[in-house]
Amino acid sequence: MRKTLFSLLTLTLILSLSTAWAWEPDPNDKAQLEVQTAIVAMKAKDPGMDAWFKNAAGYAVFPKVGKGAVGIGGAHGNGLVIAGDKVIGTTEMTQISIGLSLGGQGFAEFIFFKDATALADFKRGNWESGAQASAVLVKAGASADAAYNKGVAIFTNISGGVMADASVGGQKFEYTAVP
Repeated sequence: MRKTLFSLLTLTLILSLSTAWAWEPDPNDKAQLEVQTAIVAMKAKDPGMDAWFKNAAGYAVFPKVGKGAVGIGGAHGNGLVIAGDKVIGTTEMTQISIGLSLGGQGFAEFIFFKDATALADFKRGNWESGAQASAVLVKAGASADAAYNKGVAIFTNISGGVMADASVGGQKFEYTAVP
């Protein structure tokens, strides 16, 4: 009985990992492995996220974003932009906020592009997410109620830290195509 259960669990894990992403990360590329790990962790919290990855024209993943604030806050992270089955570029995110904020936090951020137009807007570089854009915190079932806003949907997956935040700010992104 134990062997059967163990075999079934192992098979389930292998099948779920083999469909965890639409692209095959390069096992020698640290950035790609970090993105892969962030995607797997996100899907573990909310399996419904799989549909976002499958249906998006592309997505940007920032696997490790650090955020800190004492009144004025900031965050920074580097990531990859993926479309179809390949990495098409690298991206950098910088965030500044002003308001009642205190603490530090680590998180992964995922930006989904609904169509080729939204992805092209991001790829033109210096794309910004203003105060009106809101990120959905990933938890079980969060993906079911989320929707695109102007062709973009943003999700975050908190990895640690404590942050009290009632601030207004925006994020700025830079994109560099991979040759």
